[in-house]
Amino acid sequence: MADARESLVDGNLLAAKAFARAGVDHMFGVVGIPVTSFGNCSVSEGIRFIAFHNEQSAGYAASAYGYLTGKPGVLLTVSGPGCVHGLAGLSNAMINTWPMVLVSGSSDQADAGKGDFQELDQLAAVKPFAKCAVKATDIRKIPELVSTVVNCCVAGRPGGCYLDLPTDVLHQTLPYGEAADLLEAVQPFVPAWEDGDPSGGRTAVPEDKIETAVAALRGAQRPLVVFGKGAAYARAEKGLRDFVEITGTPFLPTPMGKGLIPDTHPLAATAARSLAIGQADVVLVVGARLNWLLHFGEPPRWSPEVKFILVDVSEEEIELRRPHVGIVGDARVVMEAMVREVKDDPFCLGGSHPWVEKVRAKAEDNVKKMSAGLDRVVVPFNFLTPMRIIRDAILSLGSPSPILVSEGANTMDVGRAVLVQTEPRTRLDAGTWGTMGVGLGYCIAAAVAEPKRLVVAVEGDSGFGFSGMEVETVVRYQLPVVVIVFNNGGVYGGDRRNPEDIKGPYKDDPAPTSFVPGAAYHTLMEAFGGKGYLVSTPEELQFALNESFSARRPALINVTIDPYAGAESGRMQHKN
Repeated sequence: MADARESLVDGNLLAAKAFARAGVDHMFGVVGIPVTSFGNCSVSEGIRFIAFHNEQSAGYAASAYGYLTGKPGVLLTVSGPGCVHGLAGLSNAMINTWPMVLVSGSSDQADAGKGDFQELDQLAAVKPFAKCAVKATDIRKIPELVSTVVNCCVAGRPGGCYLDLPTDVLHQTLPYGEAADLLEAVQPFVPAWEDGDPSGGRTAVPEDKIETAVAALRGAQRPLVVFGKGAAYARAEKGLRDFVEITGTPFLPTPMGKGLIPDTHPLAATAARSLAIGQADVVLVVGARLNWLLHFGEPPRWSPEVKFILVDVSEEEIELRRPHVGIVGDARVVMEAMVREVKDDPFCLGGSHPWVEKVRAKAEDNVKKMSAGLDRVVVPFNFLTPMRIIRDAILSLGSPSPILVSEGANTMDVGRAVLVQTEPRTRLDAGTWGTMGVGLGYCIAAAVAEPKRLVVAVEGDSGFGFSGMEVETVVRYQLPVVVIVFNNGGVYGGDRRNPEDIKGPYKDDPAPTSFVPGAAYHTLMEAFGGKGYLVSTPEELQFALNESFSARRPALINVTIDPYAGAESGRMQHKN
């Protein structure tokens, strides 16, 4: 025993042990100088390391893993440019408020300022995108700082944190016994919904705020419940559904809130979105920010008289929006309290309430109009025909439903309206930042976080191009991922310029929005041993979906789309 305590542990092994002890069980990244040994040590300590080709995709995977599991998603990069590439994932986590830790190696501290290999002031580089950024200046600091970043990224409003591990610190050693003593300070992190404490150990919700919020909704003529991915992260689905069904209030999810209550629920107002937000008089907003996705909660999209009840884990968010009622707290805990309050003094709009009838009638009318387009078989494919076939194939799988990953302009916009979510946390898309390039990283994160679910990506060819090389990663780990690429030859659909705009010395170059026509994306998957399909008819697409969904192995379906279907910038033309 004495000999064991005197054996030496270096910084790589100590960092790996600290993360493992903190409850980290997956790590994403690209190894190299000076963190290769750290990556290997992490595997030896029981952490599954998913090795990527590019730090951007690995970072997107880490951020999505944090969202799906509630545990910190950890990204490991090399120094300098590797850290810079990792900022894509770190900033994505920060904007979407998902828990993530970026860990980067860095230059030898003794050579700072001399132009060392990949030298960069990485702490300064990451600070705009991190809740906290710390540097281990000595091996003995590693366990404490691992604990700091793990706890910080999940505390309050989740976000990204950064840990810097200099080369010299990774090479330092100390006796095993001292390392074991230092590791005692690292406590395993367990998500609140798994720790057995009904309140998750969180601050109690102020009862007066709950009473005021319920009273406002009780007195409303046109109430509405809006919820987003913050509610999904908090596992608030039961409380939300109970509240909606007890009170009979229509609800509207944000894109990644879809599935907390099934899209097929009779009180869903998604298909009547404009009417619902334009005429609602009291709106309960749970785990969603009044940002551009919700038109800032301002006229003309919202009524000038609307009263908002905001439920958010961040006091700063409440203070920024100045709602009628602001409740700072965890969405799950708040909704459970609101359900208790309603049960003590029940009220229900009822199916014949004028507001419920109005929302339902508008939704049914819009669904009918959409169905007319979906029912038409259009070849060459527009966006609706293949999207309807994909929708039906996904729904036929039942439960557990696949996790859907969606990115692109028209592809994501049409998919948001057509594809149906029936279970929580089964939709990942470009999110609050509208980030393109998240697709394959999100797919990989979803597959390792939810191994019992199939993962289906529905992507535009432009979105796919950002991270397409990661199909090799999907094949290497044999993940149950089916990637469906809507191939219309470019960004929005290739060259849509007016003839009079095609001029200048480089007028014969392809348009800035154009890709190679008929690109054989499916052969990229085949090159690494996956299954590829090229489809251009309903029958071919149906066959490819049936076979790939049944196989649950890496596959890519290349769907040929009419380049003139869809619109420039999707639904954001006014911005471009």
